[in-house]
Amino acid sequence: MTLKAQHVSWRRGGTLVVDGVTLQPAPGSTVGLLGPNGSGKSSLLRLLQGIAKPDSGTITLDDTDLALLRRREVAQTVASVTQHADTDVDIVVRDVVRLGRTPHRSPFGGELARDERIISEALEHVGLTAKADRLWHTLSGGERQRAHIARALAQEPRELLLDEPTNHLDIRHQLELLELVAALPVTAIVALHDLNLAAMFCDTVVVLQHGRVITAGPPAEVLTPELIADVYGVRAHVTRDDYTGRPTVTFQPGPPKGEVLRPLQASTSVRSA
Repeated sequence: MTLKAQHVSWRRGGTLVVDGVTLQPAPGSTVGLLGPNGSGKSSLLRLLQGIAKPDSGTITLDDTDLALLRRREVAQTVASVTQHADTDVDIVVRDVVRLGRTPHRSPFGGELARDERIISEALEHVGLTAKADRLWHTLSGGERQRAHIARALAQEPRELLLDEPTNHLDIRHQLELLELVAALPVTAIVALHDLNLAAMFCDTVVVLQHGRVITAGPPAEVLTPELIADVYGVRAHVTRDDYTGRPTVTFQPGPPKGEVLRPLQASTSVRSA
């Protein structure tokens, strides 16, 4: 069982931002949402998170309509990390991560020793153990992003939703973070701009354009020069790593020369195997 979208559409401010999308990730897989700005990646994640309700179609968690579940029930299973998460309260990093335990606490308290162990493990996973007692506002942008990842891990989720989690991170921490996400025993859905990071760490990539699914599948099958030209309007050379079989994308300056960019025929259904 996992988080699924069935024929989901959603208008935001009168604009159709998600258009008939079906998404059924394989449990335990890492799915990359790709597409240019405005393609619907963040909007789809908002629907999957349950903070917005689709105009049509359904989002289900373990075959139950997400709209019928209490927020606490959803938070015990689904964790998310957004692009602009912040706080005005001057608290230490450990307390930010501790917020991830909130959905699991009963009105009568909880297992404090277990909570602290999980919090410490989450901090260690993202390399922030040494800064656990630092004030939140003293952290760099990349460190704040890692703290939010740790907070999500402290929820012990089965489903992890991440919207551009590598923003503000240097190359080393981008690689470490996505390697961590891919190795977790969770179903992860990650919105990414970097095609090479998606190729390295995602089992399946889903390409969105104007709110619709254009194509989906393993990165080696999906990330072709033709698709990149049609969706992103740029020229690219795609090679395959002899050892991993994963594609590597090298971009070339300027739009595709001598080519007419034609909209790809959209697909509304994605199932990852």
